[in-house]
Amino acid sequence: MAQNTRFIGIDVGKFEICVYREDLGTPTPFPNTEKGHANLAQILGDPTGQIVALEPTGGCEWAVWEALEAAGFDVRQVSAAHVRNFARSLGNLAKTDPLDARMIARFIAFRPNAGRRLPLKILRDLNVLTTKRQQLLACKKKLTCQMKQRGSSAVDALDQAHLALLVEQISELETRIGQLTGSDERLDRRAKVLRSIPGVGPVLSAALIGQMPEPGALGEKQVAALVGLAPMNSDSGKYAGKRRIRGGRTNLRHLLYQAALAASNHNPTLAVFAKRLKAQGKPHKRVLIALARKLIIIANALLAKNAVWKAQ
Repeated sequence: MAQNTRFIGIDVGKFEICVYREDLGTPTPFPNTEKGHANLAQILGDPTGQIVALEPTGGCEWAVWEALEAAGFDVRQVSAAHVRNFARSLGNLAKTDPLDARMIARFIAFRPNAGRRLPLKILRDLNVLTTKRQQLLACKKKLTCQMKQRGSSAVDALDQAHLALLVEQISELETRIGQLTGSDERLDRRAKVLRSIPGVGPVLSAALIGQMPEPGALGEKQVAALVGLAPMNSDSGKYAGKRRIRGGRTNLRHLLYQAALAASNHNPTLAVFAKRLKAQGKPHKRVLIALARKLIIIANALLAKNAVWKAQ
């Protein structure tokens, strides 16, 4: 990294963003509006040699991210957990917007290659649809449980109407997800490759396309670690602890775990693999985790080759 590189940390809020760059002194607030973003780009000046980092904040960061990208800045979205752990390692336990902006700037200076760049607009739209579908499914599950547990029939009609609405909206979202992936030739091809794997359905394929563009460009261990399905060592001296999975992209891990249930019965290759693990006395949950890890590794390999599944 060049010595004259400057690092900017941005703490993003719903109404205001707090910006820190060492030579600018005290962290400066800007409105999280189009005009505020334009003023920020003007004050930062020439984007050459400047790296901007910000954390995910539920969508509030998209507008300033797009504005700075359009202005030519190298903008990265870094993990909030990584920044917080970095702050703790420096003994900084307090948390305010100015402190957060300063810590983000120090973190990206420490790890200048960290973070991800702005996803394509179609991928962001796809993520919005898949996230909304997940939220509606959670509402449907909760409502279904309430309907089973309730002893009174006073609100049955309301519950049935609410349930019908949720089912209709989920179906509409699934249709729109399919239309969106089909509207782009590259995404449509990736979807066909993923859907060719027995056990991978439209929901998982759309989530992998939108939330994980890395498959096809990484090794087996790397792609498994990204979704939190790589066993982590816990050894010290002569002590060999149990390997456990952790971290990664939680939503994708849950979807892969559900897909593993289907794959254990309908994927000829993985069904044999599952039977072999069960014959070795492996617990059911561990077998499903191993199947989920196999699924993402297979998806990664097929996307790298741009080839559809063939049973072996």
